[in-house]
Amino acid sequence: MAEKKIIAVIVGGDSSEDVISYKSGAQVWSCLNRDVYEPYLVVLRKGVWRVNPVDATSEGATVPVDLNDFSFVDPAQPGAGGKKKFDYALIEIHGTPGENGILQGYFELMGIPYSTCTPEVSALTFNKSLCKAVLRGRPGINLAREILLRRGEPVPKADAMVEELGLPFFIKPNASGSSFGVTKIKSADPAAIEAAIEAAFAESDAVLLEQFVDGREVSCGMMVIDGREWILPVTELISEKEFFDFEAKYEGACREVTPAILPEEVVRALNTATAEAYRTLGCRGVVRVDFIIDRRTGEPYFIEVNTTPGMSAASIVPQQWREAGLTMGEAFGMIINETSKQ
Repeated sequence: MAEKKIIAVIVGGDSSEDVISYKSGAQVWSCLNRDVYEPYLVVLRKGVWRVNPVDATSEGATVPVDLNDFSFVDPAQPGAGGKKKFDYALIEIHGTPGENGILQGYFELMGIPYSTCTPEVSALTFNKSLCKAVLRGRPGINLAREILLRRGEPVPKADAMVEELGLPFFIKPNASGSSFGVTKIKSADPAAIEAAIEAAFAESDAVLLEQFVDGREVSCGMMVIDGREWILPVTELISEKEFFDFEAKYEGACREVTPAILPEEVVRALNTATAEAYRTLGCRGVVRVDFIIDRRTGEPYFIEVNTTPGMSAASIVPQQWREAGLTMGEAFGMIINETSKQ
């Protein structure tokens, strides 16, 4: 029997999204095939790496990680015989440092294969405005109008924002996720806009003001395995909330329909835009691309790419895998094999 591959399922991080990371990591840890893999939960917080060799919680008995060779000593086997070196990193950190390229850079330097996009692609896709700039003009990609605000730079007058973007419009962190710090602006009230900008700056060093597109929010997962493009079934996100915020995403305030009930031509347009974004940006592993389908024209408008999509019980990509006939364990086995080649 082949020796089992020792897998680090990495969770935690330094953003407001760490709670989702723990849920995703526990789900991934539980689904991995124990006949092939020996998975451990690795918690990373503020530069401190700890392994929990007991179960997949974020607490409990933990041991330090030796970053010189990405290893740890199993407390059940003290001494040199208990040292275990990780063969592979399965990154489940949402936000920094797992989704913006920082963590990927460490694994590149160590020569350890990992599950997500490369450092440069992760950094690019994490920056919403820069990502949109790269995709602007690509076939099938429609983009909403935007204004980018950088910390310390002059902020346009409220009336100028409304003139450029119309009402309503969104104020959101330029580099964050899970809808933390996102506000829907319905009037040109300077005080409300200022408060929304401050909330967004609390999550990111740059803030994106973005045109509101009235329509249906959908999400499409994609991965490439052995040269085959797996464009997963589209999910529609139906909520009474005004937008797909944290509560809608993770606390049940949303109904998710997979596959989405959409005209065939709209599904084709979504598939085309998803594949174009994946290829243009140079993605690998599984990513999720979010869109708004304009209610008037039926055209999909690109929102963002998630290079470390949620894998909790409430997450979208696992639903899409099931609809495509894959279990989470099978899908991650495919991703581990694919990304271990590179």
